[in-house]
Amino acid sequence: MNQDMRAQAPPQANPLQARAGGIDPGVLARAEAALKSLAGQFSQWLNDEIAKLESARAEVDAKGIAAAAGEKLYFRAHDLKGLGSTYEYPIITRISASLCKLLDGEEKRLKAPLYLVDAHINAIKAAVRDNIRDDSNPIGNALAEALETQVRDHFA
Repeated sequence: MNQDMRAQAPPQANPLQARAGGIDPGVLARAEAALKSLAGQFSQWLNDEIAKLESARAEVDAKGIAAAAGEKLYFRAHDLKGLGSTYEYPIITRISASLCKLLDGEEKRLKAPLYLVDAHINAIKAAVRDNIRDDSNPIGNALAEALETQVRDHFA
């Protein structure tokens, strides 16, 4: 077979560039370098976000899940859903997404069993404590699946 006719694999795309579309590769490289330079602070920032989530949960105990306290809890979970992967813990993004499904909207919040809310929060804390970063960890995957199943079953 002629060498020119052999199939060639396309170069591996930069994941950030793939998501960013037509942004200049030099700009993406600088952004990735800046993010990498901040990685040492991710752990503290993640713990700060978890403390905010726990504080919002305590506020629910004090004021009830209706209205402002429940909405604050939802937004804290939503923040973690967005930040988990950024802070190199995609499992936290997954668990937080499940928690968001449980708390998304006042009607859902009013029916949300607090033990299931607490199970999500405890799973997030355990992921950080035990350095379970993604669902390639069998314990992390099983925990995330169990929580997702409980949320799905709750609304069935």
